[in-house]
Amino acid sequence: MCPVKQSRFGTLKKVSGKLRQMWHGRDVRSMSEPPLPRLLVVDDEESICFSMSEYFSLHGYKVDTACEIEEAEKLLGVTNYKVVIQDLRLTMTNNHDGLEMIRLIHEHSPQTRIIVLTAYGSAEIEDEARRCGADAFLRKPKPLSQVAQVVQGLIESPPKQAARPA
Repeated sequence: MCPVKQSRFGTLKKVSGKLRQMWHGRDVRSMSEPPLPRLLVVDDEESICFSMSEYFSLHGYKVDTACEIEEAEKLLGVTNYKVVIQDLRLTMTNNHDGLEMIRLIHEHSPQTRIIVLTAYGSAEIEDEARRCGADAFLRKPKPLSQVAQVVQGLIESPPKQAARPA
């Protein structure tokens, strides 16, 4: 085996673009591309949080997840999200906590769009969720590609101008 001599700078040329950006001390993405849209997924089922996070991350979104209202509230306090995808039933004891979550989102970030994704929906609950400020109401199970279409549609459309009652 013949050893190949390379300078350490020659080796750097082969390193990925992200490491090169770190080497130069700046984030090239922020200079040339818009930031990734931020999503928050709130669901008490970890498998749903995981699968949605994986799917949307692969499709160009920055995704945070929360399994509890308290965790979601902390994230909402420090991050501006374009869209929140949330379940309606977040605990086994209270089936109205998702409605409270919608109110909480609008309190922290009125411009954030909200998608309710639930298996426990009815026409009455959907109406109530929309009155609270939900932009879309989807019933589980729903293919992630269809959820993504709704997310993209909400991001591209202007928010409702009418005041939302609490």
